[in-house]
Amino acid sequence: MKKRKNIITVAIDSPAAAGAGTQAKYIAKYYNLLYLDTGKIYRLIGKLKINYQNNFNINVIKKYVDKVNLDILNDKTLLSDEVAKSASLIAKNSRIRKLVKNFQLQCAYNPPKKFSGSVLDGRDITSVIMKDAMFKFYITANLKIRARRRYLEFKKLKKRILYKDVLKSLRNRDNLDRNRVLSPLKKTKDSILINTSKLSKKACFKKIKSIMDKKLKN
Repeated sequence: MKKRKNIITVAIDSPAAAGAGTQAKYIAKYYNLLYLDTGKIYRLIGKLKINYQNNFNINVIKKYVDKVNLDILNDKTLLSDEVAKSASLIAKNSRIRKLVKNFQLQCAYNPPKKFSGSVLDGRDITSVIMKDAMFKFYITANLKIRARRRYLEFKKLKKRILYKDVLKSLRNRDNLDRNRVLSPLKKTKDSILINTSKLSKKACFKKIKSIMDKKLKN
Protein backbone atom coordinates (compact mmCIF):
# COMPACT_ATOMS: atom_id res chain seq x y z
CA MET A 1 0.00 0.00 0.00
CA LYS A 2 1.26 3.45 -0.93
CA LYS A 3 1.78 5.70 2.09
CA ARG A 4 1.81 9.49 2.12
CA LYS A 5 5.07 10.86 3.52
CA ASN A 6 5.52 13.44 6.26
CA ILE A 7 2.04 13.19 7.72
CA ILE A 8 0.87 13.19 11.33
CA THR A 9 -0.48 9.80 12.40
CA VAL A 10 -2.34 9.33 15.68
CA ALA A 11 -3.56 5.96 16.99
CA ILE A 12 -5.93 5.74 19.94
CA ASP A 13 -7.27 2.69 21.77
CA SER A 14 -9.74 2.74 24.64
CA PRO A 15 -12.52 0.86 26.39
CA ALA A 16 -16.07 2.08 25.70
CA ALA A 17 -17.16 5.51 27.02
CA ALA A 18 -13.67 6.60 28.09
CA GLY A 19 -13.83 9.74 25.97
CA ALA A 20 -11.50 8.64 23.16
CA GLY A 21 -13.91 9.66 20.41
CA THR A 22 -14.25 13.18 21.77
CA GLN A 23 -10.47 13.57 22.07
CA ALA A 24 -9.92 12.16 18.58
CA LYS A 25 -12.32 14.77 17.18
CA TYR A 26 -10.52 17.56 19.05
CA ILE A 27 -7.17 16.32 17.71
CA ALA A 28 -8.54 16.04 14.17
CA LYS A 29 -9.95 19.57 14.21
CA TYR A 30 -6.89 21.22 15.76
CA TYR A 31 -4.26 19.50 13.59
CA ASN A 32 -6.40 19.20 10.43
CA LEU A 33 -6.44 15.39 10.41
CA LEU A 34 -8.82 12.89 8.89
CA TYR A 35 -10.79 11.28 11.74
CA LEU A 36 -12.05 7.72 11.64
CA ASP A 37 -14.09 6.06 14.37
CA THR A 38 -13.16 2.51 13.40
CA GLY A 39 -15.97 0.90 15.37
CA LYS A 40 -18.50 2.67 13.16
CA ILE A 41 -17.29 0.65 10.15
CA TYR A 42 -18.35 -2.57 11.88
CA ARG A 43 -21.67 -0.98 12.81
CA LEU A 44 -22.17 0.04 9.18
CA ILE A 45 -21.61 -3.54 8.04
CA GLY A 46 -23.79 -4.75 10.92
CA LYS A 47 -26.62 -2.55 9.64
CA LEU A 48 -26.00 -3.87 6.11
CA LYS A 49 -26.47 -7.41 7.43
CA ILE A 50 -29.78 -6.44 9.03
CA ASN A 51 -31.08 -4.72 5.89
CA TYR A 52 -29.87 -7.25 3.33
CA GLN A 53 -30.02 -10.57 5.14
CA ASN A 54 -30.71 -12.67 2.02
CA ASN A 55 -28.00 -11.02 -0.10
CA PHE A 56 -25.38 -10.54 2.62
CA ASN A 57 -22.01 -12.01 1.61
CA ILE A 58 -18.33 -11.09 1.47
CA ASN A 59 -18.54 -9.69 -2.09
CA VAL A 60 -21.41 -7.38 -1.17
CA ILE A 61 -19.47 -6.19 1.87
CA LYS A 62 -16.32 -5.53 -0.21
CA LYS A 63 -18.21 -3.44 -2.77
CA TYR A 64 -19.91 -1.52 0.02
CA VAL A 65 -16.72 -0.83 2.01
CA ASP A 66 -14.83 0.25 -1.13
CA LYS A 67 -17.42 2.97 -1.73
CA VAL A 68 -17.90 4.13 1.88
CA ASN A 69 -18.25 7.88 2.35
CA LEU A 70 -17.03 8.82 5.82
CA ASP A 71 -20.01 11.15 6.29
CA ILE A 72 -22.33 8.14 6.45
CA LEU A 73 -20.60 7.11 9.70
CA ASN A 74 -22.46 9.96 11.42
CA ASP A 75 -25.78 8.23 10.75
CA LYS A 76 -27.52 8.08 14.16
CA THR A 77 -29.19 4.77 13.31
CA LEU A 78 -25.76 3.16 13.73
CA LEU A 79 -26.09 3.78 17.48
CA SER A 80 -29.06 1.44 17.94
CA ASP A 81 -28.76 -1.66 20.14
CA GLU A 82 -29.79 -3.89 17.24
CA VAL A 83 -26.95 -2.58 15.06
CA ALA A 84 -24.49 -2.85 17.96
CA LYS A 85 -25.33 -6.54 18.46
CA SER A 86 -25.02 -7.21 14.74
CA ALA A 87 -21.67 -5.38 14.66
CA SER A 88 -20.29 -7.45 17.54
CA LEU A 89 -20.95 -10.63 15.55
CA ILE A 90 -19.50 -9.12 12.38
CA ALA A 91 -16.28 -8.22 14.20
CA LYS A 92 -15.60 -11.90 14.95
CA ASN A 93 -15.37 -12.76 11.25
CA SER A 94 -11.71 -12.84 10.15
CA ARG A 95 -12.51 -12.24 6.44
CA ILE A 96 -14.59 -9.18 7.25
CA ARG A 97 -11.89 -7.90 9.63
CA LYS A 98 -9.36 -8.17 6.79
CA LEU A 99 -11.56 -6.04 4.51
CA VAL A 100 -12.09 -3.48 7.26
CA LYS A 101 -8.37 -3.44 8.06
CA ASN A 102 -7.52 -2.53 4.46
CA PHE A 103 -10.02 0.34 4.59
CA GLN A 104 -8.60 1.55 7.91
CA LEU A 105 -5.03 1.42 6.59
CA GLN A 106 -5.99 3.58 3.61
CA CYS A 107 -7.55 6.15 5.94
CA ALA A 108 -4.56 6.04 8.28
CA TYR A 109 -1.68 6.24 5.82
CA ASN A 110 -3.15 7.71 2.66
CA PRO A 111 -5.73 10.33 3.73
CA PRO A 112 -6.90 12.90 1.15
CA LYS A 113 -4.30 15.61 0.55
CA LYS A 114 -6.47 18.29 2.17
CA PHE A 115 -5.63 16.62 5.51
CA SER A 116 -2.27 16.87 7.29
CA GLY A 117 -2.59 13.27 8.47
CA SER A 118 -4.98 11.01 10.31
CA VAL A 119 -6.31 10.05 13.72
CA LEU A 120 -8.03 6.70 14.26
CA ASP A 121 -9.64 5.42 17.45
CA GLY A 122 -10.87 1.97 18.31
CA ARG A 123 -9.77 -1.19 20.13
CA ASP A 124 -6.82 -2.46 18.06
CA ILE A 125 -5.41 0.66 16.46
CA THR A 126 -2.11 0.89 18.38
CA SER A 127 -1.59 -2.87 18.44
CA VAL A 128 -2.65 -3.89 14.91
CA ILE A 129 -3.67 -1.12 12.50
CA MET A 130 -1.12 1.65 13.19
CA LYS A 131 1.81 0.02 14.96
CA ASP A 132 4.20 2.71 13.71
CA ALA A 133 1.97 5.74 14.36
CA MET A 134 3.75 8.96 15.29
CA PHE A 135 1.54 9.20 18.40
CA LYS A 136 -0.05 6.30 20.27
CA PHE A 137 -2.47 6.86 23.14
CA TYR A 138 -4.40 4.54 25.41
CA ILE A 139 -7.33 6.50 26.85
CA THR A 140 -9.22 5.03 29.79
CA ALA A 141 -11.31 5.88 32.86
CA ASN A 142 -12.82 4.18 35.90
CA LEU A 143 -15.63 1.79 34.94
CA LYS A 144 -18.23 3.49 37.14
CA ILE A 145 -17.34 6.90 35.74
CA ARG A 146 -17.61 5.59 32.19
CA ALA A 147 -20.98 4.05 33.01
CA ARG A 148 -22.18 7.35 34.47
CA ARG A 149 -21.12 9.21 31.34
CA ARG A 150 -22.87 6.73 29.05
CA TYR A 151 -25.98 6.79 31.26
CA LEU A 152 -26.18 10.60 30.97
CA GLU A 153 -25.75 10.32 27.19
CA PHE A 154 -28.74 7.98 27.04
CA LYS A 155 -30.77 10.32 29.23
CA LYS A 156 -30.11 13.19 26.83
CA LEU A 157 -31.40 10.99 24.02
CA LYS A 158 -34.56 10.40 26.09
CA LYS A 159 -33.81 6.68 26.41
CA ARG A 160 -35.36 4.87 29.36
CA ILE A 161 -32.54 2.97 31.00
CA LEU A 162 -31.18 2.29 34.48
CA TYR A 163 -27.63 3.16 35.53
CA LYS A 164 -27.07 -0.38 36.83
CA ASP A 165 -27.94 -1.77 33.40
CA VAL A 166 -25.47 0.56 31.71
CA LEU A 167 -22.80 -0.47 34.22
CA LYS A 168 -23.48 -4.16 33.57
CA SER A 169 -23.42 -3.62 29.81
CA LEU A 170 -20.06 -1.81 29.90
CA ARG A 171 -18.55 -4.44 32.19
CA ASN A 172 -19.59 -7.14 29.72
CA ARG A 173 -18.32 -5.07 26.79
CA ASP A 174 -14.93 -4.64 28.48
CA ASN A 175 -14.70 -8.37 29.04
CA LEU A 176 -15.50 -9.13 25.40
CA ASP A 177 -13.11 -6.48 24.05
CA ARG A 178 -10.19 -7.61 26.21
CA ASN A 179 -10.64 -11.34 25.81
CA ARG A 180 -11.67 -11.78 22.19
CA VAL A 181 -9.46 -13.99 20.04
CA LEU A 182 -9.08 -11.49 17.18
CA SER A 183 -7.34 -8.18 18.00
CA PRO A 184 -8.20 -7.83 21.71
CA LEU A 185 -8.11 -4.45 23.45
CA LYS A 186 -4.79 -3.92 25.23
CA LYS A 187 -2.34 -1.16 26.04
CA THR A 188 0.87 -1.46 24.05
CA LYS A 189 4.16 -0.65 25.78
CA ASP A 190 4.75 2.38 23.58
CA SER A 191 1.27 3.89 24.08
CA ILE A 192 0.89 6.89 26.36
CA LEU A 193 -1.70 6.30 29.08
CA ILE A 194 -4.31 9.03 29.49
CA ASN A 195 -6.76 8.52 32.37
CA THR A 196 -9.79 10.79 31.94
CA SER A 197 -11.51 9.87 35.23
CA LYS A 198 -10.70 13.21 36.86
CA LEU A 199 -10.14 15.29 33.74
CA SER A 200 -12.57 17.53 31.89
CA LYS A 201 -12.70 17.18 28.10
CA LYS A 202 -10.69 20.38 27.65
CA ALA A 203 -8.11 19.45 30.30
CA CYS A 204 -7.62 16.08 28.64
CA PHE A 205 -7.09 17.65 25.22
CA LYS A 206 -4.67 20.18 26.70
CA LYS A 207 -2.59 17.28 28.06
CA ILE A 208 -2.62 15.45 24.72
CA LYS A 209 -1.84 18.65 22.79
CA SER A 210 1.15 19.34 25.04
CA ILE A 211 2.56 15.88 24.29
CA MET A 212 2.00 16.22 20.54
CA ASP A 213 3.31 19.77 20.23
CA LYS A 214 6.52 18.89 22.05
CA LYS A 215 7.29 16.07 19.63
CA LEU A 216 6.19 17.98 16.51
CA LYS A 217 8.45 20.93 17.38
CA ASN A 218 11.41 18.58 17.77
